[in-house]
Amino acid sequence: MTNPLVSIIMPVYNSEKVLKAAIDSVLQQTYANWELIIVDDKSTDQSLAIIQTYTAQKTNIILIEQAENSGAAISRNKGIAKAKGKYIAFLDADDIWLPEKLALQIAFMEKNQSALTCTYYSTMQQDGTPVKSIIKAPDRITYHQLLKNNTIGCLTAVYNVEICGKQYMPEIRKRQDYGLWLNILRAGYIAETIPLVLAQYRIGDDSLSQNKWEVLGYNWELLRKHQQLSMFKSLYYFTCFLWNKTFKYLK
Repeated sequence: MTNPLVSIIMPVYNSEKVLKAAIDSVLQQTYANWELIIVDDKSTDQSLAIIQTYTAQKTNIILIEQAENSGAAISRNKGIAKAKGKYIAFLDADDIWLPEKLALQIAFMEKNQSALTCTYYSTMQQDGTPVKSIIKAPDRITYHQLLKNNTIGCLTAVYNVEICGKQYMPEIRKRQDYGLWLNILRAGYIAETIPLVLAQYRIGDDSLSQNKWEVLGYNWELLRKHQQLSMFKSLYYFTCFLWNKTFKYLK
């Protein structure tokens, strides 16, 4: 079995406290054929200097510097445009991968000719202390299932460029990763889940993802504007999303 190139997209903004752990988790991968494309979104802390210490030593770590702060969607899309790999993966600067993540996921995708896959992941506090929770996803995820609830963790997702073509994220402030998965599955593909915990998600104290209910408006925008669903269908899937989110926090 061949080991095709994997392009890893990492947007960075003021992540000096956690950035090394994220980059080191890529360096510790047992899968060797990768490029890490780091897009610094005009950080004002020491993030850029940290990235430059790695790029000075590793030719497969590539830095893109944004001229102005533009947000995660534009940063990720700059990285996707630069990517040369058969596979495109995503890792944020405050999350980490387990060492076998790419090896297991790419082997699965090569064997099954998968378009898009994800894995389970666990959570941790800002200081890296594990939280006793595992975020799972269904074994197979269709477009209509995903419309009801985003079960694909961005830090676990990988898509196949040869099957899907290069796919970009909608340039919205939040939920841009969700928009990308929807666009891929809308073309008729199925997302497949590897039922193993292969990544760790850092729960932010004041990050964008911390305000869970703030995403509602962005979900509506995705349904109506980007997925171009009718008002009736948008209301249906929006209600499903709201119910799933409410149920999650009542559990």
